[in-house]
Order: sequence, then C-alpha cells, then structure tokens
Amino acid sequence: MGGRLLAISDLHVSHGRNRDLIRRLRPTSPDDWLIVAGDVAEHIDDLAWALGLLRDRFARVIWTPGNHELWTTRGEGDALRGDVRYKQLVETARELGVDTPEDPFPVWEGPGGPVTVAPLFLLYDYSFRPADVTMEQALDEAWESGVVCTDEALLHPDPYPDRVAWCHARVELTERRLAALDPDRRLVLVNHFPLVREPTLVLRHPQFALWCGTDRTANWHTRFNVAAVVYGHLHIRRTTWYDGVPFMEVSVGYPREWTARGDYPGARQVLPVQEG
Repeated sequence: MGGRLLAISDLHVSHGRNRDLIRRLRPTSPDDWLIVAGDVAEHIDDLAWALGLLRDRFARVIWTPGNHELWTTRGEGDALRGDVRYKQLVETARELGVDTPEDPFPVWEGPGGPVTVAPLFLLYDYSFRPADVTMEQALDEAWESGVVCTDEALLHPDPYPDRVAWCHARVELTERRLAALDPDRRLVLVNHFPLVREPTLVLRHPQFALWCGTDRTANWHTRFNVAAVVYGHLHIRRTTWYDGVPFMEVSVGYPREWTARGDYPGARQVLPVQEG
C-alpha cells in the first residue's frame, strides 16, 4: 500500500468559497486516506454532501464531529439535540462508508505505518483557564468581554445535565477504549479540539480557550503510544511538538481567514511524518 495519510478540518461548507475548495480537494494517489477532524457543516444534509464527495475520491475517510455539527439550528427540519443528534451524525457518516468515533479504529498500513487511527469525540469542560480562577468566574469574564462561543446557545447536552458532564462521560469511555488497545501499536489520535491547552495560548482572545478542550487529556500523547495528534477548531494551521509528538492543526477556517493568508488550505500530510 502506498499513498499518504492526510487530514483536514473546519471545512465550513455553508460558505460558498469553502464549498468550492472542497470540490477541488483530491488525492494525489488512489491509496490516500483522508481524516476530517470536524466542523464540516451545521446541517446534516451539508455534512452528507461533503463526506459523500470526499468518500468517492479517497480510499478511506475518517471523520469526527466538531462543535458546529452538534448545533441545533432553526433551519433544519426535526431539531435533534445532544446525544441523539450525535448518533444521527454517526449514522449519516456510516451510510456513506465513512469511519466514525463509534466504529472499530482503522489501521493505516501505508508509508509511516502500521498505525491505528483513532477518531475521538470528547468535547470540553471549561478547564482551559488559569488555576486560580473558577469555572464560574472564567465564564463571567467571558460574557463580560463579549467573547462567548455560540455553543452556549446552540450545542445542547441532552440527556446530560450540562456539557461538562457530557465531556467527562466521553473522556472516560474513550480512555477505557484506548487503554484496551495493543500498547505496541502506534496511534494517530484525532479530535476536533486540541488534547493539550498549549495551542490555545496564542489565541487572540484567550477567553475562548474555555471552549477548546479539557485538561483530562493532557497526558494522553505520552500515556499512549502516539505517533501524531490531529486537531482543528482553532483555525491556526501549524504543527507544534510536545514531548516529541507532533500536534497538527489542520483547519481550513472561514474564507476571510484563508484568503488573508493567500494560500490554498488543502489537506495536510500526517504520515509519513514530516520533520520540522
């Protein structure tokens, strides 16, 4: 098997220019796999369009949801909420032949492999904040500053009492699943949100870090046999290294962001790992 393991996220195909970008996204080899790390679309029909198009082109597509897929919006038929909505997203992806966090983890056998690719769905718990500040204080400060994620209005945690409880349930379930894997098999961990808080330290609005992950995953890249971590959400495309592990942010972002950079934000290569 040849090809490359590629990754992309934050496609936001409700924007016409991003939709055009996805139409241009193609493999360089018939053996290429594509990881899609969330925030494809707010509406399930748009998600199905994008994933279906990509699945027709790539040998395998692996998807995990971002916060935008989990939004319950007025413009979408039956307003599914919370875990019921998540399960519908999973079924939509499965019907298209796309791997999800609820499926057996696929194994990349191409260059840089063998590596188990583990798509994760973990959410956040507002723990990316200063140690001397409570969650309530941090949220109050965010509201006062006007820097508040739209999730507060549109991402419902049903049947969990709040997003923190949903996050902790997902972390515990996923941690058990990763711990049960062969410790000798290397992993690529894929999550929409960063698994460590360090990438959020460069945010223009530091208050937004509250909606960017959980400290409960801070040691996963060293606890497990991790070859690379793939994430999105921050719209800051770069690779940073922590404890010798590359963390790859693979966002496309909104048109105003990628046009300002003056580049074509295509998929990024995960394996083989490119040094530097």
